[in-house]
Amino acid sequence: MTSTDKHNSRISIQVGLSGYSFIRHIGPEAHVSGWMGADKVFTCADLQRRYDEVEIGIFTPKFTLVPAHFHSPEKSREILGEVVSVGDSDSVNHVTVPEFGAVLVYSSSIGGTLPRVLSQTVLKTDGSTSEPRPCVYYMLNSLRRMSEYNKIVAAFADGWIYLVIAQGRTLLLCNCFRAPDFTTAEYFIFLAMKRLQLNPEVSSITFTTPLKEEEEMSLYRYFRGVDAVKTGGEG
Repeated sequence: MTSTDKHNSRISIQVGLSGYSFIRHIGPEAHVSGWMGADKVFTCADLQRRYDEVEIGIFTPKFTLVPAHFHSPEKSREILGEVVSVGDSDSVNHVTVPEFGAVLVYSSSIGGTLPRVLSQTVLKTDGSTSEPRPCVYYMLNSLRRMSEYNKIVAAFADGWIYLVIAQGRTLLLCNCFRAPDFTTAEYFIFLAMKRLQLNPEVSSITFTTPLKEEEEMSLYRYFRGVDAVKTGGEG
């Protein structure tokens, strides 16, 4: 471990069918990996160090957010099965989202063994591991750190656009939509905002996944601001 590991170090990893990307922070320094393949897990130096905070998010469209008082652990599979197709071999888990008095019920049976391999490889400073969670869980958690009244967080991966939208402390949307290309992803973003009566021209959007320069510029034509990481190298 290097001395810099002890100074506010954290890493956020997002895992999908097409690979994974991460953002690494050590003190004021930040590094964005861009999309990488599983073959880089054991050779990427950023994945071999330890961090004060480790987030491992899985892109899974199999999730639903329910009010905490409606949820009981033994009914998680039944609850999830009401909104998505759940196979017999799909594992079903849940995690609380206290900020909104809700429980996120999900299946992480996607992406093969890569999330678990990353969990066992990228360790916290004390040597402990981090449990992989749905990426949408971390998107929900990010809302409380945003100061703007209109809070719009999106992620685009594996042919899905994930959207979390809130106004103030009120959650308005937490969902995902099939989007084979970025143009379709933009369609769902603007459709959601229209139905929620939100004006892009006075709103900013945050993307948690790397964007190509042309994708970011396309969003700038409609939104007041775009907070996104650009596609980078392999780290």
